[in-house]
Amino acid sequence: MDKNAPRGQVELSFRGFVLGILITVVFTAANVYLGLKVGLTFATSIPAAVISMAVLNTFRDATVVENNIVQTVASAAGTLSSIIFVLPGLLIVGWWANFPFWDSFAICLAGGTLGVLFTIPLRRTLVTDSSLPYPEGVAAAEVLIVGSRGRDESGQEHSREGLLAVLYGMLASAGIAALEATRIAAAESQSYFRVGSGASGYDVAFSLALFGAGHLVGLSVGMALLLGLVIAWGGLVPYLTNIDPQGALSFADHAALVWSHKVRFIGAGAIAIAALWSLAKLARPLALGLVGTFTARSTAAQSDARDKDLPPPIVIGLTLACLALSFVLVLDFARSTPLAFEAATLTFASLPYIVFGGFIIAAICGYMAGLIGSSNSPISGVGILAILICATAFDMIARPAPELQHALTAFALFTTSIVFAVATIANNNLQDLKTGQLVAASPWRQQVALIVGVVAGAAVIPPVLNLLAQANGFAGMTSASALHAHPLPAPQANLIAALARGVIEHNLDWQMLGIGAGLGAAIVLADEFAGLLGLLRLPPLAVGIAIYLPMSATVAVIAGSVVGHIYNRQAVRQKDPKRSERLGVLAASGMIVGESLFGVVTAALIVATNNEAPLARVPADFAPATAIAVAVFVALVAAIYVWLRRRS
Repeated sequence: MDKNAPRGQVELSFRGFVLGILITVVFTAANVYLGLKVGLTFATSIPAAVISMAVLNTFRDATVVENNIVQTVASAAGTLSSIIFVLPGLLIVGWWANFPFWDSFAICLAGGTLGVLFTIPLRRTLVTDSSLPYPEGVAAAEVLIVGSRGRDESGQEHSREGLLAVLYGMLASAGIAALEATRIAAAESQSYFRVGSGASGYDVAFSLALFGAGHLVGLSVGMALLLGLVIAWGGLVPYLTNIDPQGALSFADHAALVWSHKVRFIGAGAIAIAALWSLAKLARPLALGLVGTFTARSTAAQSDARDKDLPPPIVIGLTLACLALSFVLVLDFARSTPLAFEAATLTFASLPYIVFGGFIIAAICGYMAGLIGSSNSPISGVGILAILICATAFDMIARPAPELQHALTAFALFTTSIVFAVATIANNNLQDLKTGQLVAASPWRQQVALIVGVVAGAAVIPPVLNLLAQANGFAGMTSASALHAHPLPAPQANLIAALARGVIEHNLDWQMLGIGAGLGAAIVLADEFAGLLGLLRLPPLAVGIAIYLPMSATVAVIAGSVVGHIYNRQAVRQKDPKRSERLGVLAASGMIVGESLFGVVTAALIVATNNEAPLARVPADFAPATAIAVAVFVALVAAIYVWLRRRS
């Protein structure tokens, strides 16, 4: 145990690391599944803090800073798992047949550790001496402080209550997912219909995981998603199906094809503009923050143990080790392709991209997370810009012949995966350091915990990805589409792979992207105007994502955001509003974890039995399935929120 923790408290401990790693394993698996299914991941700090307090409070010497270390380790689950926004692209473009463990592990390890190290020089300016709100970091600190108020009956009751909220959410979402796996209840309801001479449709998933995600993202994001759906399926799909020849296709297949090949790229253009606007708004404060960081006195000169980072020699040594590992990974990958004759050139060209691009992205993501929270930070937009820059640069350097373009596309995705791993961790760890500041934790100890979390997450991600790829496949994979009726959408990975391929093969649909860019600019202007009038803001990035994502991935999120907003408005009128809101967050997090973990277990059953529906008990066309799904879904949502109201 760490006997030199601040104020004599135990901070780093073996039991804390073990508990943090166990929570990381569970939440990483859940986040990988959720991200591939819907393109969203959830912040794990608060549920991890609640679980930690429920477990460690059974020990007399447990402290708030030890619980903070547990949530710091586990927070890697909500961040490093976002690597699935890029890495599956290597399967989607057909370069990898599976995820090689050591390559995938090393990508996550090198990039994730660099994400921790690159934000160390930013801590003082962006956390200690900053007025940034860090909403999730502050919320996690409040949970830890409330849970550590004492060993009295009231404090224990708060811990038990929070754990119950997580467990009830998990049981409800896993229960309906299990019922859907039997086919007695439908997983979703889909239909297409005529709109004049065109077509449109609806696709609603009965998913409590998505509903819980809606509660967490809030009304503003939910309404932005609704606007995106209306634009896509109420405007673009009917219009484009009207002017695009239908040919021999049915109107349903025609609508699906137009959405997939045209509307999604309009959404991609809108996402790109929204991401650029977000970055442009942050340019000045970010530049000032960086100047302040490098003009501040050395952290090594600080004498307060609670304000010290990892020593500079360790930071420099670990950074060089991670860069060396990245160099070996990239060089080895290039040598295994037909681009072997350009391996050295491409590798040396990739290093500045990893070093400088990684640091800039770390600063951007860290600042955005401090401003609007890790969950709302447009990290997928950063990934889109990163792959466009990377693919364009490599295409200009290599100028590959047509037969080499496939290899260069894979190389660009592989290199960007390392940089994106930097972004995922940087998007989170300043939030953790803010939590630590509020509970008087030691920054260097938290940085150690973050690296431990990176290692644990990096070890979990490859086998979970392989399991899901084998059991479900990913949309866009030709072989997977032939074997699996309902492959996981992997929306960001599909988009990033399509952009890399389009840039290098010079066949991007620039017309649709241009229309999307114009639409994105209009949405940005509308959002800024709404802000000036004091109206509800509709984040442009969320609008673009709703245009791009399948409708099944967003309807339940919208519903969850509305119900969550109503619950939070009522919570404000309760005796302890923060406690009521916190219980809602914990229940919503439980909903996400329960269904996601059941999805991973189901994937294991599919692989073990070689049966795509191992739990099915009725035929796929079981008539009452949709009505049963609606009834069960509504009943479970009502039961959870009634319980939450009673606890309030």
